[in-house]
Amino acid sequence: MTVALPELTASDATALLRAMVGRRVVVIGDGMLDGYLTGRIGRISPEAPVPVFNVEHETFMLGGAANVAKCLVALGARVGLCAVVGDDANADVLTDEASNLGIDAAGLVRDPSRPTTRKTRVVAQNQQMIRLDREELRELSDAVERKLIRKIERAVARADAVVLSDYAKGALTKPVCRAAIKAAKGKPVVVDPKELPWDRYAGATMIKPNRREAGWFVGRDVRGDEAVAQAARSMSQKLRCPHVLITRSESGMTLRTTPPSGRKKTLHVRPIRREVFDPTGAGDVVAATLALALAAGADAAAAAVLANVAGAIEVSKFGTAVVTDSEIIEALGGDSAGHGRKIMSRAAAAAFAADLRRQGKRVVFTNGCFDILHVGHVQYLEDSSRRGEALVVGINTDASVRRLKGAGRPVQPEADRARIIAAQACVDAVVLFDEDTPIELIKAVKPDVLTKGADYQKKQNVVGWDLVERWGGRVELIQLVQGRSTTQLIRKANR
Repeated sequence: MTVALPELTASDATALLRAMVGRRVVVIGDGMLDGYLTGRIGRISPEAPVPVFNVEHETFMLGGAANVAKCLVALGARVGLCAVVGDDANADVLTDEASNLGIDAAGLVRDPSRPTTRKTRVVAQNQQMIRLDREELRELSDAVERKLIRKIERAVARADAVVLSDYAKGALTKPVCRAAIKAAKGKPVVVDPKELPWDRYAGATMIKPNRREAGWFVGRDVRGDEAVAQAARSMSQKLRCPHVLITRSESGMTLRTTPPSGRKKTLHVRPIRREVFDPTGAGDVVAATLALALAAGADAAAAAVLANVAGAIEVSKFGTAVVTDSEIIEALGGDSAGHGRKIMSRAAAAAFAADLRRQGKRVVFTNGCFDILHVGHVQYLEDSSRRGEALVVGINTDASVRRLKGAGRPVQPEADRARIIAAQACVDAVVLFDEDTPIELIKAVKPDVLTKGADYQKKQNVVGWDLVERWGGRVELIQLVQGRSTTQLIRKANR
């Protein structure tokens, strides 16, 4: 008998999401690079009956197992990535993208005999026209496999959970999977499988196939609650896997679980009705949420319900998008709606900016301490926002402000400063950064326009100007309101 799971409340989700922050998860699998060429089609080529695509933007994002890592960062995890890439320029880009998001890329193994897998999507007016794949599928050499296993053993020793993300590109061999599960020593191991055989995953904590993949395992098409439940039971028994979660798109999820009591249960996770814009990447979001929830001590049922919400949010977005804790809480009716939702992690802001660029929109970035908001700040932010379609603001943390301004600053704590800036209608995203300069944040967001006050006199004085121009963006200096500054306000208040 299949029992329907109750929906997760916003308060329960909030408590679990808070417990998930800071947990360390290692993602092992096929690292890939996703490219997006966005532009417009306005005519047919005179050379052949094909449309002429005018490229306006080119964006690179983490793909495959690396996208799972990005999804984990957006939920507040500390993440390590172990994968095989080529020894080429695409591997350099992938490594840089990971580092920009704070992902530990020490587990990447370069294999000169293969290219880094890259999938380039050509998108016109939010419609994907064609996908161009660069990849070479072959088994790992013994030397590369041994090197990957050594890196996995070191990374997993410090982890709270592990994700095996299989994209059928060759990284998850049987020795690699067995080594990862053994190194976990009972820590949660979540598997997102692809092609058979699956005996390499035996002993994992949870395996998460979709309905079609579950059919591969049992050798028949599985439709309906009972058929799916039978497939889950068979999988759990044959793979010695205590938890099996079969995702079923519009039909929700089916969970076969063995709770601490030892009495096996088959539970149904109800679907969440949302408009499906693009299912790309939903499986990665679900796998990331499951692993991080289990790492935080949640049982399989609570992890599945939370992952169900996260997956529903992801399919309503374009492309491989991340999901944040505030979005989950808001979807459950919590109080995360409003200005607070604009306050993002670095990974979430990077994904937000990339999504806008794929839509052909310009992203503007600026930064500052914004200690006591005054009319000069407001006008500066409004003028910056007019340079594009979305404004991302970096704000120095309290520790960063103290290093820059001295022991008496900031006057207002970072959470207050972030909330006040987020409340401005012209601001679309706010990100706190702890470094002395916003260079790492700029690398992650990759703005089309970088703004600073005209007191910088020339663009070469602005941190990150060369990076922005290198990827085709520009720097603009904004005229400031004379006689308005935080320092002057503090002096006046202390008279």
